[in-house]
Amino acid sequence: MTPSEIQAEIDRGAKFVMFRYCVSVLIITFRRGTDIYFLRPGESAVVKSLPFTLISFFLGWWGFPWGLIYTPQALITNLGGGKNVTAEVMASLAPATTAPSSPYDLGLDNPW
Repeated sequence: MTPSEIQAEIDRGAKFVMFRYCVSVLIITFRRGTDIYFLRPGESAVVKSLPFTLISFFLGWWGFPWGLIYTPQALITNLGGGKNVTAEVMASLAPATTAPSSPYDLGLDNPW
């Protein structure tokens, strides 16, 4: 998709989201974010987050103390539709402005 096609989808309600998951092994707890998913209008974020929610639900609690803290955070984030990162993604797709290579590029006749 081109950036303009993506923008048109976003105008219709699409968004970029990221989910969280948590895995614990006794005293070690890993909290990670997923790849970024593009959700079109009408697509369920909860369905997309289901694998990560289940991983956290079954494997996240076992680390003390962080598993008991990170797992509910991951579940709440995922069941709430994920973390919306649309603004960040669209900012990264915007064409970068380039700095002028010389003072003359600024339109100055005598830069000194």
